[in-house]
Amino acid sequence: MAAASASAASLFLPSSFKLNPPTPKSVTLRFPHLNRRYNSFGVAASVSVSNPHVRTGPDDLVASILSKVVQTDGGVLLKKEEHKEVAEVAQELQKYCVSEPVKCPLIFGEWDVVYCSRPTSPGGGYRSAFGRLFFNTKQMIQVVEAPDIVRNKVLFAVLGFLDVEVSLKGKLKALDSEWIQVIFEAPELKLGSWQVQYGGQSEVKLKITYVDDKIRLGLGSRGSLFVFQRI
Repeated sequence: MAAASASAASLFLPSSFKLNPPTPKSVTLRFPHLNRRYNSFGVAASVSVSNPHVRTGPDDLVASILSKVVQTDGGVLLKKEEHKEVAEVAQELQKYCVSEPVKCPLIFGEWDVVYCSRPTSPGGGYRSAFGRLFFNTKQMIQVVEAPDIVRNKVLFAVLGFLDVEVSLKGKLKALDSEWIQVIFEAPELKLGSWQVQYGGQSEVKLKITYVDDKIRLGLGSRGSLFVFQRI
């Protein structure tokens, strides 16, 4: 599966399809099964899509975009030029997307939200410049369950030691072959054994621009780019 509608800022929405384009031999980076963002990569591939002399395929582009967005606090630590580089790679990857991604079974599974071009969209006010003074984001997860359930979860450490979880459950609806809509129930805040539901329903719309067994790219209705990495 998310910038989405205005309500998307309250949290966020916001794989084995085989591609066989003509590509040269390349070295594919492989990432650990869990806690990928906390592991160093050794040698990270950085593909320049603007260089016409460099031939790239989906494996190269996937490795490149991951090397640019992991360990960036969902994009918060990136500079303007670095966001532009991520967007260029994402645009190139769209050329390799399956024709009807909404129908692709690879969209289901558990995903780590590793990047958003508007980094404060996932998590809303908790991830604003002020919110980050008190809420340290530990994890942003999206689970897409067949046939039509989406669960979003953001885990924070308050003042560096107290764990707080904000979660949403939503119903997914395909709008066409590329766009989906998710209507979420009111968010739930959990602190230890104490939990409370607050606010009301929210809605997001997302265009799936690429999906494979490693990553999923999404474009929100207001232009935000999301990068999800499969867990």
